[in-house]
Amino acid sequence: MAASVGRICRAGLLKSPHVPTINQFSSLSTTREWTKGRKALLGTIGMLAGGAGALLLALDRSVRASDLELHPPKHVWSHSGMFSSLDHASVRRGYEVYKQVCAACHSMRFIAYRNLVGVTHTEEEAKAEAEEQMVLDGPNEQGEMFKRPGKLSDYFPSPYPNEEAARAANNGAYPPDLSYIVSARHGGEDYIFALLTGYCDAPAGVVLREGQYFNPYFPGGAISMAQALYNEAMEYTDGTPATASQLAKDISTFLKWTAEPEHDDRKKMLMKAIGIFSFLMAITYYIKRMKFSTLKTRKIEFRPKEK
Repeated sequence: MAASVGRICRAGLLKSPHVPTINQFSSLSTTREWTKGRKALLGTIGMLAGGAGALLLALDRSVRASDLELHPPKHVWSHSGMFSSLDHASVRRGYEVYKQVCAACHSMRFIAYRNLVGVTHTEEEAKAEAEEQMVLDGPNEQGEMFKRPGKLSDYFPSPYPNEEAARAANNGAYPPDLSYIVSARHGGEDYIFALLTGYCDAPAGVVLREGQYFNPYFPGGAISMAQALYNEAMEYTDGTPATASQLAKDISTFLKWTAEPEHDDRKKMLMKAIGIFSFLMAITYYIKRMKFSTLKTRKIEFRPKEK
């Protein structure tokens, strides 16, 4: 009896009272007292204010110099395909562009002359390239530093002895190292090509400081590096016409290789993996369909023992 009374009491406590809660809150609102004309007026004012704000934002963006930055267009490179390798003739020409143009300001301290062997140069050619540089070495038996011809194990020399000297020679701007620049920039080789060929006159309203140039592909538009590639700025050893776009294309391909030296090997490994796994899939399918067909189609019958 006591248990029944307790259940009835608890059920009564859990029941929600019929209190007109919605009506209480709605009675506190003042919008119910507004007339239709007042609501329409406030809505119109809100729409006009929003439109004016959007117009001001659009006008501000149209005149701001920071919004003149462009994204590099996507180009179809010879190595863009899944199984496409780098154009090694272009990589060799790109090394010539770096050696004759870019090496005057930019370093490549993570690339050694031995990396050129079998990619752009033979071993004898790479040794000759290395011996053209005088590398600081030592100390010798007298405890003095000396210079010697470069070897295959030496890395590309830096044009400046330290970062402070580089900044002093470039109006405070530090030329970045180009070893992994393609992987370090959004857009990769497309960005490098667009940057090298995208120099133009600054539009109205853009103020450049002394020693700066306008390039819409550079963040901010103002870049301290002057345009370095022009038509016939250098001559290729293989006789390729040295137009500005050809120079930019070759140096972009070369920097793609320096950033990913394993590019071709990675794609070769992909081809091997596809071949091996295709063979394994064929064997697996054969075993599943043929070897296990008797097990998958068998019928088990239970026959009770007769007494």
